[in-house]
Amino acid sequence: MGNTVGYMITWTTYGTWLQGDKRGYVKDGQILPANQKLYSANINQQKFQHITLDQNQKNIAYNAILTEAKRVNHKILALAVCSNHVHLVAEVNKEPIDQFARRYKVAATSALRHYYPDKIWSKGYDKRFCFSQSELMNRIRYVQQHNIKTLIKETNPLINQGNGTNPLMNQGNVTNPLMNQGAK
Repeated sequence: MGNTVGYMITWTTYGTWLQGDKRGYVKDGQILPANQKLYSANINQQKFQHITLDQNQKNIAYNAILTEAKRVNHKILALAVCSNHVHLVAEVNKEPIDQFARRYKVAATSALRHYYPDKIWSKGYDKRFCFSQSELMNRIRYVQQHNIKTLIKETNPLINQGNGTNPLMNQGNVTNPLMNQGAK
């Protein structure tokens, strides 16, 4: 295992991807199969209504995350804000990953608080470390696949810290999840 060159973090909206879900679920980095009994128990324990972001809310969260990244000079390589989860791929930085994840969940929460007075995100997040440029590119492509469904692309200068020329991205063109009307 080499040095970490980047990572992908994922977090879900409250109540939309519970443990036991029929699509499978991630726990402690392991992808686990559906478990109807566990899923039902989790549904019964929910304290708030589940959260599904609409297009405007996805836009707000997306912009809040990128604004925070620019403010603290983090390099976000790919970002997808979907109706029920967020994927973020970033270059490794000096901030511990727990603080890094919390930073962006808080930024999105603050921006969305007007719409949701209660819990917006599920507890925790999933993290995938990248130890090579190849692994990093695979994570970037995975996130971009969440955005390609609309076939709308736009150059986003905040993703590339204003220069639009990140060699890990396709000449700075980033599929924009803000325009994604159909993706979950």
